[in-house]
Amino acid sequence: MLLATTDTIPGKTIVKHVGLVKGNTIRARHLGKDILAGLRNLVGGEIAEYTKLMGESREQALDRMVEEARELGANAIVGLRFSTAEVMTHAAEILAYGTAVVVE
Repeated sequence: MLLATTDTIPGKTIVKHVGLVKGNTIRARHLGKDILAGLRNLVGGEIAEYTKLMGESREQALDRMVEEARELGANAIVGLRFSTAEVMTHAAEILAYGTAVVVE
């Protein structure tokens, strides 16, 4: 599956637009990781626990979007975007979306 944030893929011709595809996940923070993150926040620097959590969430959202595109017969997704939203205190949604297409 080819993924692009652009509306086209260089060297490929879009022969069919399949439609909007999306994948999302909602993750909550873990109390133990919150304590470590709070301590790290006091001394500064990257909060690795949250970096890992967000990375895993993005990958899961991408995987779900790609699966939806495959089920629709697409072999590429263009116009790929991410969106995040707080769903409730200590829980956030990551949404990946784009346009599923067939390229040759």
